[in-house]
Amino acid sequence: MNIIKNHFFEGERILFGLKDSQLEGITFGEGESPLKEASKIDIKDSIFKWKYPLWYDKDINVDNTVFETMARSGIWYTKNIAVKNSALQAPKLFRRAEKIVLDHVHFANAAETMWTCKDIRITNSQVNGDYFGKDSQNIYLDHVSIIGNYAFDGAQNVEVHHSTFISKDAFWNCENVTVYDSIIDGEYLAWNGQNIKFINCKIESDQGLNYIDHLELKNTSLIHTDLAFEYVSNINARVSSKIDSVKNPISGKISAPAIGKLILDPQKITPSETEIDCAKIDAKVNHSDENQKPKD
Repeated sequence: MNIIKNHFFEGERILFGLKDSQLEGITFGEGESPLKEASKIDIKDSIFKWKYPLWYDKDINVDNTVFETMARSGIWYTKNIAVKNSALQAPKLFRRAEKIVLDHVHFANAAETMWTCKDIRITNSQVNGDYFGKDSQNIYLDHVSIIGNYAFDGAQNVEVHHSTFISKDAFWNCENVTVYDSIIDGEYLAWNGQNIKFINCKIESDQGLNYIDHLELKNTSLIHTDLAFEYVSNINARVSSKIDSVKNPISGKISAPAIGKLILDPQKITPSETEIDCAKIDAKVNHSDENQKPKD
C-alpha cells in the first residue's frame, strides 16, 4: 500500500484515480476534485478545504478528518464509504452515494445532505440542517440527533433507535418507517406516509400524523399534539398520554387515557370505521373545524 504522510496538496484533481493508498496528516487546499475516481483509500487526521473531494470513489475509510465549509458537495456517486470521528462542516455533502457508514460525526451544516442515497448507517452522531436524507432509502439510525426541518422527506425503509428529532415536517412522503425509543418535536409529523410506526416514543407535534395509510403507535405519548390522525386509515394507536384533539381518522383503533376534543365529521369520514377506546373525552363534535393553521 502506498503511504503519503504530512503533506499539503493544491490544485485540481491532484490525486486523480489514486488507488490502494493510505493518507495521513494531509491537507487538501484549493483545487476541485482532489481524489476523484480514487479507490481503496484510507484517510486519517486530514483536512479537505475545497470542493468535490470524493466523487465517484470506491472503498474509502475516513477517520478524524475535517471537511471544511468549502468542501461542499463533497461525496457524490461514491460507493462503500465509512467516516468516523470527523467534523463535517460543508453542506450538500452526500448525494447519490451508497453503502455509507457514519459513526461519531458532526454535521455542522447538513443542508441538502444525504440526498438520493441508499444503504446508510449512522450512529452516535449529530446533524444540523434542513432537508437531510431526502429521497434516500435503507437507512438505520442509532443515537442520532437531528436538528433541522424536513428530515427524510420521501425516504424509504427507515429504522431509528434512541434518537432525537427537532424537525418540522419530518418523515413526509415516507414508506416503511419504524422509530423506537426516540423523541420527536416538530409540526406536521409524517404526513402522506405509508406504514409508519412509533414504538416507545415521545412526540410533540402540531397537526401531526395525518394523511397516513397504516399507522401504528405503541406505548407512545403525544404531548401537546392536536388535530392528530386526520384521514389516517388502518390506524392502530396505543397512546400513553392525553391527546389534545383527534380529527377525522378513517379506520382502525385509537386507545388513549384521555382526548381533549374528538372530531368525527360524518360528511368526511365514516365514524363507525374507527374504534375509540378512551375513558375520558372532554368534547365530542360531529363537524370539522376548518380553521387549521396554514402550513408554510
